[in-house]
Amino acid sequence: MHFINPYMNFNGNTEEAFMYYKSVFGGEFLVLQRFKDTQEADKISPDDKEKIMHVSLPIGKGNVLMGSDALESMGQKLVVGNNFYLSVETDSKEETKKIFKDLSAGGVVTMPLADTFWGAYFGMLIDKFGVRWMVSCAEGQPK
Repeated sequence: MHFINPYMNFNGNTEEAFMYYKSVFGGEFLVLQRFKDTQEADKISPDDKEKIMHVSLPIGKGNVLMGSDALESMGQKLVVGNNFYLSVETDSKEETKKIFKDLSAGGVVTMPLADTFWGAYFGMLIDKFGVRWMVSCAEGQPK
């Protein structure tokens, strides 16, 4: 396994939040991608195209704070308490499948594992203790 990092969702103010975190922790964004810049842009409402699809800010040694805007236009309802995930980055699809299967036992799969348009093998779940997880492998992708 590569690492586990926090992944936070915001109600349309991800950019503001991450500019604040950048001022606190320093550093530069590894990624700042808007919904308009994705292959899925045609499915996004005009009001949501400028919102943040993914942002990542390195913090310290090997930690990355990540986030995105939750879009109500896509059926995402943000409630304080469901606005963060633990994101697990694995080394292989096999490891991804095992961790995903084990974490989802007794829990709820909210997005089944699948190859994504951004090049990762990715899925989301809520474990039996109510903890939200993202499990991802960018096997074959630059790390």
